[in-house]
Amino acid sequence: MNAPLGDLAAIVIVLLVGFLPNELWRVLGVLFGRRIDEDSALMRWVKTVATALVAAVVARLVLVPSGALIALPLWLRLLAVASGIGGFYAMRRSVLAGVLTAEVVLAVSAWWLGVTG
Repeated sequence: MNAPLGDLAAIVIVLLVGFLPNELWRVLGVLFGRRIDEDSALMRWVKTVATALVAAVVARLVLVPSGALIALPLWLRLLAVASGIGGFYAMRRSVLAGVLTAEVVLAVSAWWLGVTG
């Protein structure tokens, strides 16, 4: 009889601690973000730093992999990056297309090579 109350309490805790604070910041971001000039020097700097961080994460995943990527050879990881860039540009600069292209190349190549995670 306590299990349903325990589940309900867990749901309430997740909502109060996880969901609502996140939503508060998202709403505030939308409200205050309307006034930000996207072409300002500060926003160009923020975009540059964000792009550099993503590039660093991708470089780390390719050059110093962890998890299942360790089993894949370097040439295959580089091929996946190149195909992702190709997919990005082929689909009119679509990030989703680039990511999906690289993932498909990795998954199909790993299967073809018989590599399992």
